[in-house]
Amino acid sequence: MATANPAVSPRARRRWPWLVLGLVAALLGWFWQPLNSFALTGASYGARVACSCRHLGGRSLDDCRKDFEPGMELVMLSEDAEARSVTATFPLLASQTATSTEGEGCRLEPWEH
Repeated sequence: MATANPAVSPRARRRWPWLVLGLVAALLGWFWQPLNSFALTGASYGARVACSCRHLGGRSLDDCRKDFEPGMELVMLSEDAEARSVTATFPLLASQTATSTEGEGCRLEPWEH
């Protein structure tokens, strides 16, 4: 059975998880804006494309996923048939809804800033 390295103090062993957590938090802060922007763009594109496909093209939401660009596998779709809208969600980060109206096609809800 291996024993703990006596050269490493117990205090140092307790400190490393906090250093790793701090590093993860710093990286998340650094990449938050680009990641959030990517998620909002992906959700908006997904909602608009899926709404047009579903309500103007008459295809199923599963079939509409074929129209997505590569890298959009995380975008989830849901439909409100009564409102004639499709919501696309990038988990934990962004959600966008597009609604089909007669004569105008599918329009995205305004972005909240």
